[in-house]
Amino acid sequence: MGKTVIDFVAALIALLSGALLGVFYFGGLWWTVRKLISTQHPSSLFLLSVVFRTSIVMLGFYHILGDNWLRLIAGLLGFMFVRSLATRHIRKLEKYNTAKQEADYAP
Repeated sequence: MGKTVIDFVAALIALLSGALLGVFYFGGLWWTVRKLISTQHPSSLFLLSVVFRTSIVMLGFYHILGDNWLRLIAGLLGFMFVRSLATRHIRKLEKYNTAKQEADYAP
């Protein structure tokens, strides 16, 4: 029983770590997209952002993996969960902004 509890705790930590990596990755993507409008070198900013975010996330997943592929699966699930939350949040913002623009231009 002690081994299964340790495995469960390790999987839970991997799940939370994957979620934190997702927050870092998609939060960084959100920041980058917002800064692209105001920068003088958007392609450089985008390239540096992609390389930096991807490197950190890959190192994080390598650390999560350790010697157990099930922890990697748990980490990926946490990462994908954050992705789905970010996607849902952006869709709500788009609907809100569209409705607000239509209301602003209504006679």
